[in-house]
Amino acid sequence: MLTNTQAEKHETVKEMMRDAVLHDVNKISLFGFIDVNPGLISAIVITSILLITALIIRIFVIPKFKFIPTSKFQILLEEMVGLFDNFAKQNSPHRNNFLGAYIFGAGMYIFFGTLFELLGLQAITTMGHSITLPAPLSDINGAIALGCLSYSVIVFGGIRANGLKGLVHALKEFSMPLSMSFRLFGAMLSGVLVTELVYYYYRLSFVLPIIVAVLFTLLHATIQTYVLVMLTASTYGSATKPEE
Repeated sequence: MLTNTQAEKHETVKEMMRDAVLHDVNKISLFGFIDVNPGLISAIVITSILLITALIIRIFVIPKFKFIPTSKFQILLEEMVGLFDNFAKQNSPHRNNFLGAYIFGAGMYIFFGTLFELLGLQAITTMGHSITLPAPLSDINGAIALGCLSYSVIVFGGIRANGLKGLVHALKEFSMPLSMSFRLFGAMLSGVLVTELVYYYYRLSFVLPIIVAVLFTLLHATIQTYVLVMLTASTYGSATKPEE
């Protein structure tokens, strides 16, 4: 308000919306070697945070766990792991050890990756402008990568369980990675676009963005985590079901 920085916008609302989808303007230099989409930087940051956190918990926290939980953190962690493990057992009663681990990892990545945009971390583009790092899955490349990874888990699970028959069954769901990818991308992008529009217009940029950003982000994080976990677990269970 004091510096009148609203007059210094470097792109129109149309250009802003287009770049939110295509990421063809605002790119970030990755260690000076290559220009990449901001979503890749977000993916690297959130993956590093999750891996480091998991390592710290495994080395310093889990060895102190007791057979009968006494700390709130142990109860919370066991409930989270148990939730995904039970989900895997219900949908794939025959082969679920790896499935439980995978959907837990994928679910945590989606959930915390979506919440990541609430931090508002800034980065400088190759054009010299400051932008907020988006959620990794708001980039279509990130959504496609996760969709294809989930489908690969299903295919290999079917091959390991039933050989060629399992492969054929898994290949019947060939549209799954595409639908899963665009479902993730569309949900994340809608939240990004609505939030960007609210921030862009001066009269709407007070208080309202906080409510919109938090509500949209929490809603998408919860729903998309559940949807991917449910689709992956149910399809994996069908592909690994023993042939009679």
